[in-house]
Amino acid sequence: MLPKKLFYAVEAVLYIAYNAGRGPITGRDIAERQGLPPRYLEQLMQRLVRGGVLRGVRGPHGGYLLARERRRITIGDICECLNGKDDDNVKGYGGTKLGAQIVSPVWEAAHRQTMEYLSKVNLADLCEQAFTKNIRKDAEEKMDFAI
Repeated sequence: MLPKKLFYAVEAVLYIAYNAGRGPITGRDIAERQGLPPRYLEQLMQRLVRGGVLRGVRGPHGGYLLARERRRITIGDICECLNGKDDDNVKGYGGTKLGAQIVSPVWEAAHRQTMEYLSKVNLADLCEQAFTKNIRKDAEEKMDFAI
């Protein structure tokens, strides 16, 4: 099972990618939409900046932008920013022989297959899926008003 923090980070980065073009998006805005405490999300966002997925913009109209094109950012990239390349892998497990010789190889194979899959899914693909499912962009939602 993938950690919840990865889900929140992917959703936040996808939100930025899907709403690209309106300028930097604040962490507070994303946290509010996700129903998360801003400080929690801010920690994730800073890891994504350090990992080269996002770019932080300072100032009164600051926030976050993608650091690369949507098609060049994968879910695997986001996962690596949050957890490192090994992601709590069990290599070098020093417990029982059952754990080291039987369970560990299964765990490592599952991890490897998951990362291979996540590295094939990019933000451009996810944005296209959102568009096909008629999910409105933030700017479109804000323009929806009645007189």
